[in-house]
Amino acid sequence: MGAILSGLFGGGSAAAADTTSGSSSEPSSVLAFHSTARWQLHFNASRETSKLLVIDFSASWCGPCKFMEPAFNDMAAKLTDVDFVKIDVDELSDVAQEFRVQAMPTFVLLKQGREVDRVVGAKKKELETKIEKHRQN
Repeated sequence: MGAILSGLFGGGSAAAADTTSGSSSEPSSVLAFHSTARWQLHFNASRETSKLLVIDFSASWCGPCKFMEPAFNDMAAKLTDVDFVKIDVDELSDVAQEFRVQAMPTFVLLKQGREVDRVVGAKKKELETKIEKHRQN
């Protein structure tokens, strides 16, 4: 029954499989990666553009991560010129290690494959400020 309702109300599509959903019924514009290979393809493609890439390193059991999720989804919906990505540190621990993630949530801001800034912790205002700063450059 849930699958039927989900299908009727826009859930369960193949395209939605790589996105996370926020509090609205609209699919989020945050891409969630569940394999290192798919992440690597996306990361390599992002190096070819000057678009800001913001990675949310989080975990399903992390309270502060859950607190930040709606704000992160809202930012992604509003700032369509920025690429928002979510990576679960338990699922892709190798990627988290590569970016030296030691606490959650950690938000890493990249431009052309290079880290330009980072926010550690549930600091919504700081994240908004840094995204605004780097998306303009």
